[in-house]
Formats: sequence, structure tokens, C-alpha cells
Amino acid sequence: MKRYKISFHSKAVKEFDRLEDNVRRRIASRIEALAENPRPVDSVKLSGYKDYYRIRVGDYRIVYSIQDNKLIVLIIRIGARRDIYRNL
Repeated sequence: MKRYKISFHSKAVKEFDRLEDNVRRRIASRIEALAENPRPVDSVKLSGYKDYYRIRVGDYRIVYSIQDNKLIVLIIRIGARRDIYRNL
């Protein structure tokens, strides 16, 4: 199986850096798993957006897009469920 490259939007990097250490570790392991399988069973395609998906990590969400032609997973936003969908 092909391995995808993980890339971060600048906003996602800032959001990731602000997280507590234990949450950051859990999210990092989920993001690493996206390189192997960018469409895990619990991923949801967001309606209203062309190629946006999200996965849950507790009360946090990771919003990302998949570029199959370039084998890239672009992490767009990382945040709490209550604010993640604002200004997407």
C-alpha cells in the first residue's frame, strides 16, 4: 500500500502547538496513521466541502483533505469540537 505524505496548513501547526501534551500525543498518533490509511473507518466526509474529511480524537477534531494524485494528506485544522467548524 502506498504511503501518503503528511503536510500541515500553517493554522493547523499553531493549533497543534497550543494543545496540552497528552492531547497532542494522541492527535499526533492519529495523524501518523493517516499516512497509511487516509480514509479510516471513523473518518467522515464533510458535506459542503469538496475533499474535506474529519476524524475524532476525544473532544477534538482533525479536519484534513486528501490529494490522491500527489499522495498528500493536508491537515487543515485541529481543535475542539465546538470551534473547529467556524472559519473553515
